[in-house]
Amino acid sequence: MTLRVMLSSAGAKVPLLRALEHAVKTLSPTGQVIAADLSDQVVCRYLANEFWAMPATEDAQLDNILRGCQQQNISHILPSRDGELLFWAKHQVFFRQHGVDILVAPTDAITQCLDKLTFAQLTTDFDGVIIPASRKACELSAPRLVVKERFGAGSQSLGLNLNHSQALQHAQQLSQPIFQPFVKGQEISIDAWLSRDHQLKGHICRYREKVVHGESQVSSTVTLPQFDSVIRALLESLRLSGPVVLQAIIDNDGGLNVIECNSRFGGASTLGIRAGVDSLYWSLAESLGHDLSGLPFTPASQPIRQVRHASDHYL
Repeated sequence: MTLRVMLSSAGAKVPLLRALEHAVKTLSPTGQVIAADLSDQVVCRYLANEFWAMPATEDAQLDNILRGCQQQNISHILPSRDGELLFWAKHQVFFRQHGVDILVAPTDAITQCLDKLTFAQLTTDFDGVIIPASRKACELSAPRLVVKERFGAGSQSLGLNLNHSQALQHAQQLSQPIFQPFVKGQEISIDAWLSRDHQLKGHICRYREKVVHGESQVSSTVTLPQFDSVIRALLESLRLSGPVVLQAIIDNDGGLNVIECNSRFGGASTLGIRAGVDSLYWSLAESLGHDLSGLPFTPASQPIRQVRHASDHYL
């Protein structure tokens, strides 16, 4: 088959575009990546070999999206934005019946991860690992709180390290606020990949050394083997598949405190690829029927620091 992979919601995700191009070319030298976005003025339009200003990912546009995929001979789609994940997951079987494979986690797993309150309440088997959350600040005994939107990325609206009075005031600015105890410590992201039968193949941890608008601008990989078993248990219990990112904090006592899980490739997950979690290649190879047992996870032997920055391109 001709490998033609569409990056949906491409926006300005140039590192992701390049990583996907590398994965495609590794599997098929003649393969192509098509950047797609609702807007026809996004950065990736100018840096991809092909670009599609596609319809909105809404049920009413399903037939138009399929028609566009067929016209461009799309074989695979990689969603990259939280707001579109459920659309693609919900219609995964429909697209597969028409020859297009969507690289996305199951609907139930995505729903559980998008709802930060539901995710935080997964304490039956992970009590003390997932940071608790409530819709009412008075239900939390912690002296300092975090306030955030229940749904969506919303890093701009995040209220950090607030007392109860400040937290209630901040919550008035949000549409569906939830409250969590503030945990002081070092932020980490955990890049991972799970097979379609929800088995963890590999993961790496990276310190978020500098965060801008919710995304890591400077990150460094770190080995934390003491958390390997709980990370595996948590991710596999969520019934996830493909690339995912856990956000967590290592507290001052050295404990793991999981904040949330993003059921997609993360903004700085290219560092994960560099460190051995070859998530895009594994997703495509699995879809093509390759035996992934012959593709071992070999984490980098030395720490790697990633610095993300703007760069100029001339066309």
